[in-house]
Amino acid sequence: MTQSNRAVLQAIEYHLPEARVTNDALAEQFPEWTPARIHEIVGVDERHVAASDECASDLAVAAATKLFASGRASPADIDYVIHCTQGPDYFLPTTACVIQNRLGLPKHCGAVDINLGCSGYVYGLGLAKGLIESEQANRVLFLTGDTYSKYLNPRDKSVRSVLADGAAATLLTSDASATGGRLAGPFVYGTDGRGASNLIVPAGGMRQAYDPNAPVQIDDSGNERTANNVYMNGAEIFAFTLREVPAVISRVLSAKGLSVDDVDLFVPHQANAFILAHLQRKLRIPPERFVIDMADCGNTGSSTIAIALRRAMARGAIRAGMRVMLVGFGVGYSWGATLLEWI
Repeated sequence: MTQSNRAVLQAIEYHLPEARVTNDALAEQFPEWTPARIHEIVGVDERHVAASDECASDLAVAAATKLFASGRASPADIDYVIHCTQGPDYFLPTTACVIQNRLGLPKHCGAVDINLGCSGYVYGLGLAKGLIESEQANRVLFLTGDTYSKYLNPRDKSVRSVLADGAAATLLTSDASATGGRLAGPFVYGTDGRGASNLIVPAGGMRQAYDPNAPVQIDDSGNERTANNVYMNGAEIFAFTLREVPAVISRVLSAKGLSVDDVDLFVPHQANAFILAHLQRKLRIPPERFVIDMADCGNTGSSTIAIALRRAMARGAIRAGMRVMLVGFGVGYSWGATLLEWI
């Protein structure tokens, strides 16, 4: 590998849909909650929600359009697009192919979807690094986007309070003169499919068909859902996170011969503020080096790290010479972590 084909994260833009659901609106629907209590539990004050005719691909295209408008690249520069979503336009064709046409990307451009949620940003960066450093691509457009609101039951406050819609566009390049985050790695991954049933939409795929007459189930907390809606076992997700995230961080640090103190900023998946606060304390990372930034946008799945990273860049929290660790974890179970070195 030469200096010229080292993968660098050069730019990020994101897009959030216009409609919002505030804590005040949720408190009106669920009188047992107050806006302050919702914020205390999940760390979110409002969530952006896609329109009924707005798909995850629409949000991703909007984010990409914003990136191209910034002047960091043009559609003609892109030779590979990766689209990470759990809300594809169709079972087939691949949504990335549709996006290639909508954005006017070259016909020699590769295009692929990956179906991952909370860990998807780290996995997508790993794929982009492989494409660039094996000289299969020079400029990769990595898009993340999800519309979890379309899976939510409006009477299920356990997920309505935190899950939201959004998308991000990340430009990765082999340009030796590029500034940004060099994908230094290592990339460390993990999977435990035994946890699949703890965060799932049971119906709608090939295993179990969508059922318009699916019976409503009510849990012990009064949350309502059917098999067509997303279900989350919060206690199990919490236990999984505290078990696997410190371990994957330790594996990354050990591979580089580093300690927690050698990392300038940690940008984790923005699951909810309660989980993140527990992680930050367990890892003994000072709050100023551990990003929690989701109050006005909620948990947007594969886009949370990108959004939080873009905001940290915008406020000057990331500077040349810094090490930044990204950590994704959740649905699957699936998790991953990596290091970026800012240049």
